[in-house]
Amino acid sequence: MKHNKVGSVMATEVVRALYGTPFKEVARLLADHRISGLPVVDEDEKVIGVISETDLMVRQAQAPGPGRPKRRFQLAGLTRGARRQAAKAQARTAGRLMSVPPVTVRADNTIAEAARTMTQSRVERLPVVDEEDRLVGIVTRRDLIQVFLQPDDEIRREVIDEVLVRSLWLAPASVEVGVDEGVVTLAGQVERKSEAEIALAMTNRIDGVVAVVDRLTYRLDDSHLRPDEPAMHGVTGQWLRKL
Repeated sequence: MKHNKVGSVMATEVVRALYGTPFKEVARLLADHRISGLPVVDEDEKVIGVISETDLMVRQAQAPGPGRPKRRFQLAGLTRGARRQAAKAQARTAGRLMSVPPVTVRADNTIAEAARTMTQSRVERLPVVDEEDRLVGIVTRRDLIQVFLQPDDEIRREVIDEVLVRSLWLAPASVEVGVDEGVVTLAGQVERKSEAEIALAMTNRIDGVVAVVDRLTYRLDDSHLRPDEPAMHGVTGQWLRKL
């Protein structure tokens, strides 16, 4: 079953900064290109950090107002996070301003994997790197949303071809597949309970599927059988171990 890869939606022309890029130049890059963040690379184009608008705002927030004395940080008494914030507030270059370690993805990662990484790390963009961590592109939340634009007829075709026929060896007419705005409905009767469970699980992992409605029935409840028994060999056995 194929999945759309990050490389198919990433931008290859990436605005980036070097370790020594001045603070104001970083701000100018963000403003001129209307972006909310950028990667920081070394001389070999390896990603060493990332900068977001939030990093710049830390410095602005710590700047003294009119009539207020400049704040002095006692770094020894601060937590690691507070020391990091204090350093950013005084940063003059991209290298001192950036967040490390950088959160990145590979071009051959699936869009679903990239989306999980974004959600878990609470970031809006991810630098895309090669096997040596060199920058090859960048992917944003907007890029990943494209997966949900896959037409219903293409989703239906993939459910039938990849899930029912190639994986479960079922006749296409044995299960009715309906797709409406990315919501897939599977209806009909299969031989075993395990086949119904696998059909639902595999369908739910197809790119562009929003939800799966289960209207499947089965003739045999094989849930009591162990995955290594004859009835469970092949694709069925492999997927049961994942469920």
